[in-house]
Amino acid sequence: MNVGEVAALAGVTVRTLHHYDRIGLLSPSGRTPSGYRQYGPSDLDRLHQVLLYRELGFPLEEVATLLDDPSADPETHLRRQHRMLRDRLERTSAMVAAVEKEMEARNMGISLTPEERFEVFGEQDPAQYDAEVSQRWGETDAYKQSKRKTAAYTKDDWVRIKAEGAQLEARFAAALRSGAAPDSDEAMDLAEEHRQSITRNYYDCPPEMHVGLGRMYVEDERFTAHYEKIAPGLARYVSTAVQANATRQG
Repeated sequence: MNVGEVAALAGVTVRTLHHYDRIGLLSPSGRTPSGYRQYGPSDLDRLHQVLLYRELGFPLEEVATLLDDPSADPETHLRRQHRMLRDRLERTSAMVAAVEKEMEARNMGISLTPEERFEVFGEQDPAQYDAEVSQRWGETDAYKQSKRKTAAYTKDDWVRIKAEGAQLEARFAAALRSGAAPDSDEAMDLAEEHRQSITRNYYDCPPEMHVGLGRMYVEDERFTAHYEKIAPGLARYVSTAVQANATRQG
């Protein structure tokens, strides 16, 4: 193959191949009668090794040293490159995950550092559901209003909101354990507090919208699991209380 064909095959410039030849990194094994470079299979194999090491960040001088090591055979090079590429893949995957997490958090309006988000939310970071939330409700006024509000929240705001929610859930659980019916004034008052907290912290939540959320607590296994960890039967209890309160608000 001539230099132009090799350059096109490898995705490099002819100038690059000329440079590799000048510094002795990759000299073609043949020449035409007119003096033009001719590359054979062994040359292409060496070029492949050169480009892999370059992709891994080695300077040309080190690449030449590695390839010209008499104790290293092609399999040794491949094993080394494979190990280094795997290491790079793991680092890159971790970086991609971190960037995606930050993108999700910014889309959610949660302007906290990763450390602050973990401190506030632990493994329950709401940013992990942003793609789903955006797909289902991204065009709604409630979603847009929530993003506007939460964009200005600080770590202290999120700590307060989380504490308020946990306290309200604990009071719901206490009402359940006390035997209060889900349509009792006590349970409905708690449901109303829940609705008002959503309006205050996220978006306007009229009773009919609140009923839809209440249904999710028993229809979506993730919500159900959250409430059931607090108290067995709590998901159904809160859902029923929300519906009863909406009827009362009627």
